[in-house]
Amino acid sequence: MMRRTDNKKRFLPVLLMVAGWLVSPMLLAKESIESVRLHRAPDHTRIVFDLPAPLDHKLDKLANPDRIVLDLQDAKLDFDINSLDYASSPIANIRVGEHADKTRVVFDMREGVRTRTNLLKPIEPHGWRLVVDLFDKALTDSPASRSAAASAPAATKPGKAPEVKKTSQDQQRLMIVAIDPGHGGEDPGARGPSGTWEKTVVLQIAKKLEKLINDQAGMRAVMVRDGDYYVPLAERRKIARQQHNADVFVSIHADAFTDARAHGASVFALSNRGATSAKARYLAKIANESDRVAGVYEEEEDDSSLLSVLADLQMNGSMAGSLYLGRQVLMEMGKVTKLHGNRDKVEQAGFAVLKEPEMVSILVETGFISNPTEEKNLRSSAHQTKLARSILSGIDDYFRSHPAPNSWYAAQRREKGEEYRIQPGDTLSEIARQYSVSEQSIRSANDIRGDRIMVGQVLKIPRS
Repeated sequence: MMRRTDNKKRFLPVLLMVAGWLVSPMLLAKESIESVRLHRAPDHTRIVFDLPAPLDHKLDKLANPDRIVLDLQDAKLDFDINSLDYASSPIANIRVGEHADKTRVVFDMREGVRTRTNLLKPIEPHGWRLVVDLFDKALTDSPASRSAAASAPAATKPGKAPEVKKTSQDQQRLMIVAIDPGHGGEDPGARGPSGTWEKTVVLQIAKKLEKLINDQAGMRAVMVRDGDYYVPLAERRKIARQQHNADVFVSIHADAFTDARAHGASVFALSNRGATSAKARYLAKIANESDRVAGVYEEEEDDSSLLSVLADLQMNGSMAGSLYLGRQVLMEMGKVTKLHGNRDKVEQAGFAVLKEPEMVSILVETGFISNPTEEKNLRSSAHQTKLARSILSGIDDYFRSHPAPNSWYAAQRREKGEEYRIQPGDTLSEIARQYSVSEQSIRSANDIRGDRIMVGQVLKIPRS
């Protein structure tokens, strides 16, 4: 019995060593992180780690000096962190340290920030993601930052609004166009066969449109986003209407479909009776998922029902105005590019970004980025300029037929005594208000008794 015990004691260390060899690789195995992205918005910095699977993490803030310490448990970073462009952010330097059970990433900060992390579940085109948001402390009291803290990284540009161009008369206000380049940041949108991202080309088109508008008499442009960052859908409307009091909202996109032969531009407005086609319904579904793709932390609060929004749209005339604007833009775009299905009709669906009762709003699909020929065109600066000019022409036509009181366009109409063709939803009182004349003067100039007018009827607008 004693001899067997001695043998067991003799072989025990060997067994433990072999067991250690077998177990240690499993213990030391780490998930590999091979992709990291950084997006700088006007009031926050977002760092995104693409993960092969969910992992535990810990984030700490240290002071004197300011540092953010991120521990990635059982993970290794197979990415050159120094390749990130953080020059315009509060980050001064990024350091990475490998430990037995984790990888530590240290962000040396130029100034203090507020932090937030979120582990995002897979959604096309992304897998698992760890998002680290650094909110600029200097902007914590701004409406945009409050919205960002409550839901997702907002992208309202801090500081004063773009300077209003001077007009010959102070009372002749400029019509304001909010330009909304779709997607951005973690939501790249559709991808072309050669790798072109939708978010890139629509921003380029939007910037060209911005310049054209600002060079135009009677109007000015404001950009919902002017860089590669994401703005939540509800925030886009707020930036346009609440911050800049925009008259018109134009959201710019590039279409995509599984069949590479699909081609052509199209224009959409909000619907009050469901989608006008299967395509419109599909596009609205994809567009409305942008917040989830971008990693918005919470769903938009439904502070008013869709029925209420639609009722307000009808009451304010925004629905009719949106359809008119859409038709003008579509007609102008048809001069520089093919239209989808050769249709010159504005389609409608429940696009969340268009649900602003007090603003005329359209969504423009500039072409199919999934079509090799149109992808090439969308990347062309010359073609982008043509598209921007066509959108500008449609907007200009809309403002000339729907001038706001005391605007430059209203003054032009008064001077020229132009005519107006009645559109669906128009009323005599609304037309009189647009041209800053009395209803009775319109009746007298057109021999109208009462308030009855007909769609398509051409009215002479008397000078005020």
